[in-house]
Amino acid sequence: MVHHSVKSATLDTVFSALSHPTRRAVLTRLARGDASVGELSAPFSISPPAMSKHLRVLEEAGLVKRHLDGRVHRLQLVAAPMRSAAGWIAEYAEFWSQQFESLARFLEEPAAKPPRKPRRPAGGAG
Repeated sequence: MVHHSVKSATLDTVFSALSHPTRRAVLTRLARGDASVGELSAPFSISPPAMSKHLRVLEEAGLVKRHLDGRVHRLQLVAAPMRSAAGWIAEYAEFWSQQFESLARFLEEPAAKPPRKPRRPAGGAG
């Protein structure tokens, strides 16, 4: 039970980190290789404190690792948390795939005709 809640907390942190387009763009850039904070900040028109906050969120989620290269802070992508998130999504993808297959089979079955209403006699009291 504890393992599950720890995994859930980690997934919550990862999904929260992935929820912002700037952070996703940073991860996309880091997928090509390590980068300095300055290199990661360059494409964005946000303040240095705002970028620092985004990077801190990614670090707290375990998605990036920071190391010093002299006085330059360099960041590196850490893929393991995303693999965990992808695994979680894959479990649900299988579930939904089965649900959609069941729905498709149901929709492909010939529809049963509804029972016909009895005809009212002509000229009857109404």
